[in-house]
Amino acid sequence: MIAGETGGIRVAFTELIDLAAEEVGGKALQASDEFFAGKENLLRPGRGVFLPEKFTPRGKWMDGWESRRKRVPGHDWCVVKLGLPGSVAGLDIDTNYFTGNYPEFASVEGREGTGPWHELVAKARLKGGTRNLFPSGYAGRITHLRLNIFPDGGVARLRAHGVVLPDWKALLRSKAPLDLAAAANGGTVCAASDSYFGLKDNLLYPGRARNMGGGWETRRKRVPGHDWIVVALGRAGKLRRVEVDTDHYKGNFPESCSIDGVRLPGPAAADAFDLGCDVQRAKGPGLAWTEVLPRTRLKAHTRHRFDRQLRNAAKAYSHLRLNIFPDGGVSRLRVFADPA
Repeated sequence: MIAGETGGIRVAFTELIDLAAEEVGGKALQASDEFFAGKENLLRPGRGVFLPEKFTPRGKWMDGWESRRKRVPGHDWCVVKLGLPGSVAGLDIDTNYFTGNYPEFASVEGREGTGPWHELVAKARLKGGTRNLFPSGYAGRITHLRLNIFPDGGVARLRAHGVVLPDWKALLRSKAPLDLAAAANGGTVCAASDSYFGLKDNLLYPGRARNMGGGWETRRKRVPGHDWIVVALGRAGKLRRVEVDTDHYKGNFPESCSIDGVRLPGPAAADAFDLGCDVQRAKGPGLAWTEVLPRTRLKAHTRHRFDRQLRNAAKAYSHLRLNIFPDGGVSRLRVFADPA
């Protein structure tokens, strides 16, 4: 199955986090050939750019991975280490700006550690200058991907959308509270009222944002109300400390924020916050939300730490809703808690 459209195409799996993204620690480890353009470009943010006048001593500069023209039997390949090990739901093989030099076909394999390779995407025809979307045919835990291109050519970006599967045995050996909202620990953004200027998943990425584009930011609100975002914690937990970081947001940070929590058992959590739910249901008028942080004023470009301000912290929560008033940008949300 292929959906070859440009720009903002959305299918169910593209709403999931990109496990291979450079921002979450993804790395291109090895490639059969990168004569025209380096493998590391595959995992960079965005869809790449095209600079008509830019050339290198080897030829046209391209924002992607590009091998030389193949004059011998075989095909080219690139091995990628995922930043976040997990189950890959679908692949985005983006040939943006590669129109006369894209591969005719591609396939993708995955494996965990040094185990056997499993087929995620069978050899399939690509289109040039577009996002080529393929559902994954393997649901097991993956740490590495191998992108095969036939016979050669250029790919702008590779995205591996899926669900993070943390090593909970290792994590639970730590006696310190864990950031249960972190993408690396299985935290997931279920729904958001708006994410016009900044991707919702940015909120849970590791480290601090590189710039204002590295957080979650909503458009300016011209109607009554406020914006919000719902996060499913990697595991239910009892809150110790919450951090709301407005790093880089100076003229566009929220005036204030509040946080609510709810605990949903097993399948109920998936039912309430599946990818197809409408935003009003996700906002939760029918759910028993509990206030865990009352509305609190925020500052620009500041990491706000809340511990003594937390309410109802003796309860365990599986989902948190960050409310921002009325709109604006937040770069990171951290939820340090004891797993229940």
